[in-house]
Amino acid sequence: MATCVALRDRPMLDGASDEDLLAQISARDQRALRILMARHMRRALRLAQTSTGSATDADDVAQEAFVRVWHHAASFDPRMARFTTWFYRIVVNLALDRLRRPRAEALDLAADVASDAPDPLASLVASEEQAILNGALSEISERQRTAIALFHFEGLSGREGADVMNLSEKAFESLLIRARAALKQHVLGARPRPGAKHDTR
Repeated sequence: MATCVALRDRPMLDGASDEDLLAQISARDQRALRILMARHMRRALRLAQTSTGSATDADDVAQEAFVRVWHHAASFDPRMARFTTWFYRIVVNLALDRLRRPRAEALDLAADVASDAPDPLASLVASEEQAILNGALSEISERQRTAIALFHFEGLSGREGADVMNLSEKAFESLLIRARAALKQHVLGARPRPGAKHDTR
């Protein structure tokens, strides 16, 4: 009887919450994992890429993050955190671990760093401006990049970002302020001065 109920409930997985999917994953339901990956893979890749500065590393981090989800789903407690907070913490920790390894690849952020929502401003940004932003992101610390990614690219609140990074909310806000200031400094430093002539040689 229990098996019949489970089979009858399976089509409902598509509309299930992340937390409900995680409960199914803890029962080794591979379909629930595939649905969760379809929902969150793009965000995982974006966050990992911003944190590591490498599309190759980001792919490895995102894949490993879902492997961790599969193996540790039973440890998730919905009373302690939302799924996204728990999952982003996995991605961030894996990305920071990856950064401790010798680095061989250059920064490769591109326009994928933007959010899923249409952004009219982004369409007006020239490739040169995007390159300046990417270069500036590569100059700030990985913790600052992560704070920028969580708050500005992923849309997490200060409290959620703090939970992901295992910081107090005040510490996260302070990190975010420093990150914005550092990013602004590098962006402004990379912009050509008004009236400056380009070398055409």
